[in-house]
Amino acid sequence: MADTPNTLTLKHPVTVGDSEYKVLSLRRMKARDALVAEGEDNKIMAGYLMFAAIADVPIEVILDLDMEDLTELGKKVAPLMGKHGAALATTLGTEAAQSPGET
Repeated sequence: MADTPNTLTLKHPVTVGDSEYKVLSLRRMKARDALVAEGEDNKIMAGYLMFAAIADVPIEVILDLDMEDLTELGKKVAPLMGKHGAALATTLGTEAAQSPGET
């Protein structure tokens, strides 16, 4: 299956519960999606929560993604998030690559 601007075929599928996730379908960010991370102090986790909302998957799917797939997801999601997405992609790309203690 070829990717479209709103899909991502995972190179490393994820199984959460009884469901296997091979392809993530993405939608444009809505105002309510910004609220899914309200109260989350960790910027990376806040981004992951928004990714899960936009892909309509449990947060566990995002947390279990291979870093290669997560990087591709960030590239696909950023344009769907408008200006907020560009800032978030920069944050996630920089901070996610750092080892603990570097932030």
